[in-house]
Amino acid sequence: MTMLGDEDLQSLQQEVQRLLGRCMLRLQQYERLIKAMVAHHKVSGPFHDLERAKATQIDEAARKTLGTLVGDLLGSYVVADEIDPPEMTTTSSPDNVNWFAMKMSLGLPDAEFVRVESDLREMVVLRNNLVHHFIDQHDLWSPDGCRAAQDALIMAYDRIDHHFGQLREWAEDMDKIRHTMSEFLQSKEFEELFINGIAPDGKVNWDASGIVSALREAFGALAVGGWVPVAAAGKWVAKRYPEQLPAKYGCLSWRQVVHNAPILELRYLEMDGQRTACYREKDSSSTQQ
Repeated sequence: MTMLGDEDLQSLQQEVQRLLGRCMLRLQQYERLIKAMVAHHKVSGPFHDLERAKATQIDEAARKTLGTLVGDLLGSYVVADEIDPPEMTTTSSPDNVNWFAMKMSLGLPDAEFVRVESDLREMVVLRNNLVHHFIDQHDLWSPDGCRAAQDALIMAYDRIDHHFGQLREWAEDMDKIRHTMSEFLQSKEFEELFINGIAPDGKVNWDASGIVSALREAFGALAVGGWVPVAAAGKWVAKRYPEQLPAKYGCLSWRQVVHNAPILELRYLEMDGQRTACYREKDSSSTQQ
């Protein structure tokens, strides 16, 4: 047997470094993908502020460790079929706000869920060992130790690549669903339901309707003494939101809109010697009665 020289040992060490670098690059791809899945598989918030809600989720996911990301994914996106999916939780929001919530999940048979959970946990352990403990686990100053390290890194890369392939399949499925959802969000049906509050059957959710939202905005701009003439508010809305007109909601007048809206109060007041239809927003206690 011949003793390896310093150059031969250095060559073995460089190969270890190359294999370790390959593993680390694959791990970074894996972590980037799982961060994207955690950030995008669900979203909730006021409809008018969804973009900020999504941006916040992306920012939060970017700061999480792999262990935390795996915990977020399990039971939220990856769920067992036998377990009822958890309810979508929402943060407290102002009354009468169009609130949007969407969540995607991957349901697996119980045995498959257990296997996938084990695989995901294994990735966390594998990543931590490579990042924090690899030098402690292998003698990189001996030829045999370098060869053992190379074998371990080849096996590690195969496991990382296998798990990355599975995660990529999930991400591709998620992306298809997101694409379909995006098309729906841009559809006329979605606009009518979530922006204007008009259901497919023609029923109007007055509290969440676009026209009532515009009237509330008009009230904030025009109110004097706590009331606004309905006619003046109608002109104000028609000028700024010409698509928000009574006829769109099956009404013949602005007074009918105010009358139909539970959160608005209609009253006739004397103004400039004339009986004038006016409105104001009801306080929260009166609208809950």
